[in-house]
Amino acid sequence: MDWNIVWLSVPLLAKASVVTIQIAVLAGIAEIVFGIALGLVSLAQSRLIRTPVAIYVDVIRGTPLLIQIFFVYFVLPGFGIGFNEFWAGVTALGLNGAAFIAETVRGAVGSIEKGQSEAARSIGMREHQTLIWILLPQALRQIVPPTTNEVINLTKNTSLLSAISVFELTRSGQSIVSMYFAPLEVYGLLAIYYYVIVKALTVLSRKLENILPKW
Repeated sequence: MDWNIVWLSVPLLAKASVVTIQIAVLAGIAEIVFGIALGLVSLAQSRLIRTPVAIYVDVIRGTPLLIQIFFVYFVLPGFGIGFNEFWAGVTALGLNGAAFIAETVRGAVGSIEKGQSEAARSIGMREHQTLIWILLPQALRQIVPPTTNEVINLTKNTSLLSAISVFELTRSGQSIVSMYFAPLEVYGLLAIYYYVIVKALTVLSRKLENILPKW
């Protein structure tokens, strides 16, 4: 164990961890907002509206995340939709997570007894109003735990962005290893950084889940 390499790596990985957290926050917000929207749309009565969402969710859940990252970064520019490495990563992670959250929302909202929807219709509420103001709030207790788990998974999946040269934690660690050839020291420290970030997110998610009964 070369402690000089460890101390040298600490500030470099700390700087890279900021990038990892930035990506996780931005992609997390995107996946939650887009996922909830997709989940609610998937509950629409019109098959014409539901089908595209179902196809999207099926494709995303059935293909590897790394391929999706490559698609956003390498393929979309050919259609005039270009991103730099950072935003390609945020976009790919957000789109991927949204599919899983959409299924969570669909299942949670769909599990609420139909009498709620019928009562809302009886007082003149439209379908989208019923979904947003009546059903979604009641489903939050079922939605939040798997959604926070998805955000945690997303944070760990930021490591895949090293494949498109996003200088996050994993890419930074790879660069240090290539310079000093100290895989034990660097990857061990890298694992600690990820563990601390994920552990902090886990604690925050549990606190959020604990306040849900008070809503």
